[in-house]
Amino acid sequence: MDINEILSHCDHTNLKQTAVPNDIKRLIDEAVRYNTASVCIPPCYVKLASEYAVGKMRICTVIGFPNGYNTTEVKAFEAKRALLDGADEIDMVINIGAFKSGNADYVENEIKVRPERIISKPQLAFPMPAQRMMT
Repeated sequence: MDINEILSHCDHTNLKQTAVPNDIKRLIDEAVRYNTASVCIPPCYVKLASEYAVGKMRICTVIGFPNGYNTTEVKAFEAKRALLDGADEIDMVINIGAFKSGNADYVENEIKVRPERIISKPQLAFPMPAQRMMT
């Protein structure tokens, strides 16, 4: 596997709180140049990125980021808004406290909320749950 093939499976990401629109545009330009799988950006920039990329790059965003503390209803709203704004992929952080305490029903309910069933976007990738801080 060469570097180009590896990059084609990677998200080019900027989730910094200090990111500004020009940072997002630069990220997209770099992702197109290096042929990454997508750009992963804050939800507030999805519409801008979708309009800027115009089909040249897949747009990924995060839901419940970074700690997964949002309620299921808030996460569903965030995801729906992101899809309407042009997201192609959603990465959702599960409620880590619920997971660690063994509340499988709560976590399962979060994962079952699939906004792409509400919005016709059959090609949507929805990788879940984001796995971090599980120990």
